[in-house]
Amino acid sequence: MSTPDLQGFHGSYPASDVTFLLRLTDMEATPVEEKERLIQSGQRHYSEMISTESAPSPEHQALFAQALTDGLPRLATEVQALALALQQRRPNRPIVLVSFVRAGVPLGVLLVRALRDLGVESTHYGISIIRDKGIDQAAVDWIEQRHAFADIVWVDGWVGKGAIHTQLQASLGARYPGTEIPFAVLADPTGKAWLSASGEDWLIPFGILGATVSGLVSRSILTRDGGWHACVSYQHLAEHDVSNHFIEVVDNYRRDLPATAATQWLAAQRQDLQALSHATIQRLVETYQISNLNRLKPGIAEATRAVMRRVPEHILVQRLDDPNIRLLRHLAESRGIPLQAMGAALEPYRAITIIKKTS
Repeated sequence: MSTPDLQGFHGSYPASDVTFLLRLTDMEATPVEEKERLIQSGQRHYSEMISTESAPSPEHQALFAQALTDGLPRLATEVQALALALQQRRPNRPIVLVSFVRAGVPLGVLLVRALRDLGVESTHYGISIIRDKGIDQAAVDWIEQRHAFADIVWVDGWVGKGAIHTQLQASLGARYPGTEIPFAVLADPTGKAWLSASGEDWLIPFGILGATVSGLVSRSILTRDGGWHACVSYQHLAEHDVSNHFIEVVDNYRRDLPATAATQWLAAQRQDLQALSHATIQRLVETYQISNLNRLKPGIAEATRAVMRRVPEHILVQRLDDPNIRLLRHLAESRGIPLQAMGAALEPYRAITIIKKTS
């Protein structure tokens, strides 16, 4: 069922930066512990519930500001390098960026601005994709009524273990016979994405906040009526919103950069990452007797978000003194969860959170 009457909304971003193809809704919050129990018992899917998102603490906000200061040169350079690579891979064509809410949205905004600065006609939408349930097909249909499907590039912030990449393949793989789905991210330690700025797990600044760096939208919510998926607008967090501040800081830095080379994302590099990440995940599955892979949250961003939104049992890091895990360490200490240093055995990840089994 297509929804041509719906026009989307922009969250707290300017209309030119992104259009969210989601329906705004109100939903009663489910406490984190209850949500965890319902998810793991199979009674509810995670996308059918939402927990209250609180304002980041002053310490959390300060650590985000530090991460932005520290990561700004790298982030700006890699956004420019990704935009150049997209231009090279799609020469003389419009580029329709479709980012996955929420983690893909800040990167999509940065990329649409960088592409336009390169003279590329570019549009950006934010849509829902839900693990085990699929992409929001009604939103994809809406985009196809307005753009050529071949011009779409799917965008996410990073790859953790590859669940969204797998879901994208399941949802749309048949539409790309004999070719790779154009899926672009900022960091991919698994080597699975079509394009990534690097294979390194690093402290991506927008990975350690939620709604307040993503246009004040919630995680997407599954709907079953054939229309767009839904979300909640977190207006109670408006005074803490840094979505546009973040974009302007990175964008201004990028525009002052000297010439940047396009991202080189090589097949050999990807194969090495695929083998290493798979071996590490399998070793953890055996060591901790994990029957449900969804309990594993690899990568700094996923590990940090899991501590913020889920009930963690173990937090594994390469090094306790790694500056990339400052926020993760702060959150762990505030909840009384010890960090376990694993050394090189955790590569290519710097951090992994294991969700507590509820039954």
